[in-house]
Amino acid sequence: MPRHTMPQLSDATRGRILYGGDYNPEQWPEEVWLDDVRLMKEARVNSVTLGVFSWAKLEPRPGVRDFGWLDRLMDLMHDNGIGVVLATPTASPPPWLGRLHPETLPRDEDGRVEWWGGRQHFSHSSEAYRRYAAAITEDLAGRYGSHPALTMWHINNEYCTFDWGDEAAGRFRRWLHHKYGTLDALNTAWGTAFWSQGYGDWEEVLPPRHAHYFKNPTHVLDFKRFTSDMLLECYAAERDIVRRHTPHAPVTSNFMPLWVGQDAWRWADEEDVVSVDLYPDPRDPLGAQSGALVQDMTRSQARGPWVLMEQAAGPVNWRGVNHPKPRGLNRLWSLQAVARGADAVCYFQWRQSRQGAEKFHSGMVSHAGEEGRTYQEVKQLGAELHTIGAEVTGSHSTSDIAILHDWHSWWAGAQDGRLSTHVDHPDILRAWHRALWEAHLTTDFAHPEHDLTRYRLVVAPQLYLLTDAAIENLLAYVRGGGTLVCGFLTGIADEDDRVRPGGMDARLRELFGIRTLHEWWPLDAGETAQCDGFRGTLWSEEIEAESAATTVPYKGGELDGLPAVLHKGRAWYVSTLPEPEALRELLLRIAGDAGARPVLDGLPERVEAVRRGDLLFVLNHGREAVTVDVPGTHRDLLTGETVTGRLTLARYGVAVLRP
Repeated sequence: MPRHTMPQLSDATRGRILYGGDYNPEQWPEEVWLDDVRLMKEARVNSVTLGVFSWAKLEPRPGVRDFGWLDRLMDLMHDNGIGVVLATPTASPPPWLGRLHPETLPRDEDGRVEWWGGRQHFSHSSEAYRRYAAAITEDLAGRYGSHPALTMWHINNEYCTFDWGDEAAGRFRRWLHHKYGTLDALNTAWGTAFWSQGYGDWEEVLPPRHAHYFKNPTHVLDFKRFTSDMLLECYAAERDIVRRHTPHAPVTSNFMPLWVGQDAWRWADEEDVVSVDLYPDPRDPLGAQSGALVQDMTRSQARGPWVLMEQAAGPVNWRGVNHPKPRGLNRLWSLQAVARGADAVCYFQWRQSRQGAEKFHSGMVSHAGEEGRTYQEVKQLGAELHTIGAEVTGSHSTSDIAILHDWHSWWAGAQDGRLSTHVDHPDILRAWHRALWEAHLTTDFAHPEHDLTRYRLVVAPQLYLLTDAAIENLLAYVRGGGTLVCGFLTGIADEDDRVRPGGMDARLRELFGIRTLHEWWPLDAGETAQCDGFRGTLWSEEIEAESAATTVPYKGGELDGLPAVLHKGRAWYVSTLPEPEALRELLLRIAGDAGARPVLDGLPERVEAVRRGDLLFVLNHGREAVTVDVPGTHRDLLTGETVTGRLTLARYGVAVLRP
């Protein structure tokens, strides 16, 4: 059913930014709960997520229900004006389920069981798991569907499991039979004539388990598609249960950004609200750009406002070295998310755990307690979000530029037998987004088959696999007056990972002015290719151009004089990865010619300006104060001050300006 007929995020926000996070009170004595509520109210927390990992607490033995503690919590939240995002607890089954039903435990590609004792230890294909998950979801929805504290449903948590076990094998065969119909069609799609892999019986078809040498790439590609679909089936089954009980409450499940196992374009269409977990490294000089990429992608998947479901108020616990956030960075990155479309700013978790695997992962209330810097900053941010909430929520951010991304292309391009293991799809995506972000150009993301007509510029950093429909869509976009820039290794394979004749689709070669693509020339780590005016990294290509194409040549080496960049009409092809400054200047020039401009001219380095609706967010990602030219007169919603002409931002400073 189309998402627009379902509850929207606005049904939960009601003119306010949701603020709070995962609350795990089952880890604490009940006398702590009242103190939690006091601190929440002081910090303007208006939303908590309950029950994410509480299956063993809710169902201590098969079929036994213990809802008393959750009853008291739901009432306590409602009595204090705090809404509840109620989670189904199915991400972490209780130990008794694995003991009684070992078939619910996933197996890795070597056949080893993933036992209980951590989390996400469930097979998406297990009938027993699905049955027990549906039962606990049914009882939760029946009990709390009419509770006045309920504002939204949170299904499972960070769906991220693969399974190569026997039950998954059976479902994989059924999935393939539905897709291909016959073994002959499967053998053709998978190219099983290679290495004597032809299948004569469906029972011979298995998940791509551990093999002596390279696995069949299309087999692996279909297994990744299958995994995304099976996880989506699990989500949809629980979603449909809660929708039946609570048609008024929106439903979501939190994405992990750029996780390889989930086609988030398809998933987003099945959610009422799109939400994401976001954990940039505070020591990463490109942490703000990393956050902006995820925010842009999530906003584009949501086609409007979205939920920042998890972030860290301080350090995480899963990096080699887990650094805290410097003073002011949590506020800055939270408001960056709001600038780029978030109508909810939430954390994992409310109170830092004293035991368990995440006791060193920060909380809104850290081990230092309410006097600690973390909680004091959380309280300040809560007050500011309360101040601007009515002005911000429901409004949209728009862009003249779209970056194309497709999970299927990523999956296909990541095969074991590729030409260079240094070429990583997410890294290429980040490099191109970085170039646009540092040029102060805001971007959406889009699937290559989406309607692109409203964009002045479309960039495809790398789309190794393109369907015929996607190629025709790109051609139509350029014919309609749009400007297209594609990076290397685009249009190489069809949807079955079959290399297209000529090494690139003929329609794209004509579009870009490529007569012949003779050879791919991957570069070693640290190696560069000198081009006229810049240096390329990672990759180069031996291309012969048509006479109609304008080119920027390689200089020296085997490719001397051959085109590194081709330009024919409104279509550009970049056969290498220019170093960051060169890629930024190239895209800035092409964007300017296409009519796409930065929100503000002359912005200092590390200052970001984003429009959301009528509001202008200006964010200083640097450690030094800066002055920014802002034409006209505005009111800063955070301070109430009038800004005319110039704005000074302190270290990690933010202004939210209304004309």
